Amino acid sequence: MGLFEPDTDIFRNRDALREDYQPEEIVGRDEELQQYIAALQPVINGDQPSNIFLYGKAGVGKTACTRYLLDQLKSDAAEYDIDVTTIRTNCEDLSTSYQVAIQLINELRAPTDQLKPTGYPRRQVNEWLWEELDSIGGTIVIVFDEVDHIEDDSILYQIPRARANGNLSECKVGIIGISNDFKYRERLSSKVQSSLCEKELQFPAYDANELRDILRQRAEIAFYDGVVPQEVIAKCAAFGAKDAGDARQSLDLLMEAGDIAVEENAAKLTEAHVDAARTALERSRIADGVAGLTQHGHLVLYALVMIHEEGDTPVRARTIQERYEVVCDRAATDALVPRRMRDHLNELAMLGIASRVERNKGEVGGRYYEYALDTNPELLLEALDETVDIVGVTHEVQRRLGRSH
Repeated sequence: MGLFEPDTDIFRNRDALREDYQPEEIVGRDEELQQYIAALQPVINGDQPSNIFLYGKAGVGKTACTRYLLDQLKSDAAEYDIDVTTIRTNCEDLSTSYQVAIQLINELRAPTDQLKPTGYPRRQVNEWLWEELDSIGGTIVIVFDEVDHIEDDSILYQIPRARANGNLSECKVGIIGISNDFKYRERLSSKVQSSLCEKELQFPAYDANELRDILRQRAEIAFYDGVVPQEVIAKCAAFGAKDAGDARQSLDLLMEAGDIAVEENAAKLTEAHVDAARTALERSRIADGVAGLTQHGHLVLYALVMIHEEGDTPVRARTIQERYEVVCDRAATDALVPRRMRDHLNELAMLGIASRVERNKGEVGGRYYEYALDTNPELLLEALDETVDIVGVTHEVQRRLGRSH
């Protein structure tokens, strides 16, 4: 017998819990789907597509709904002899309109005719893009996922106006922009706002009931019958609703719980498996986040952990600075100036390790931020083990660790 053999007791189709799995039906987004369908209606009417902007935190169904509806749109359009092409570009690693244009051209061209990332005049790149789009013809819907990564917005102005400006004659193009940043629209120039954001849809966080519906749907496909009790579904949904209303987190939690059940050779999933899965995922998330920090990022975080253990958070940056300077002295390194220290605090907030809340005390107190831990301190101290060994511990941290340094 080999080292590996198929498992047939828990998972029927584990891939159904993955982010890229496309269910046959979208659940928990009825209202948003109806608004989205109305925004895409001009395509079926043979008209110029509307430009649509979707806002919402990660894991709330923006991309899944887009994939689902565009597949339906292409299928339905074919019945009416309407030629619809969809192009999806993830902008996570694209910061300029030039890079986006190169990416679009390469997605439309054959592998043997790809452009290099740089080295072409901007006007020439735009002309190539118009040529590629016109060669497709018909109606084209371009999806820019994580569009807020584009720092200059010229391409978001040029594409919607390309036909009116005479750059396109054989096709009608619409843009769908997907963003996790609710304030991204405010950063766009006024001309882009007027041409791009014709239709705007907000995707709110899922509540526990909606997450339960999503998990039930996926569990029926992913697991064998009777393997996932309703209390397990409810617990995964409750954790997801509490954290961020994020379906991705709930699905990851259910998958990890299933993996733990497989490792234990269990007959079915239990709530204990969910608790163990949550700890494992949190430990992995924290370890990855802390590993990506610089030395001073570790020192700033440890200073915040110390203050948290003393019961003094939320706390202002200037108080953290004082403790950070003590920590740096113990680590035999020079402390950063307050502005740079705050940059590390803001990075911790961006990673979800800390929280940052703005306070406004009016004319007397002014406006300022307060910071607090937003993560399990025991797991943070585990990830900061080397820093703890170098800096040492307070009595409060020592009690948390249950050991001395």
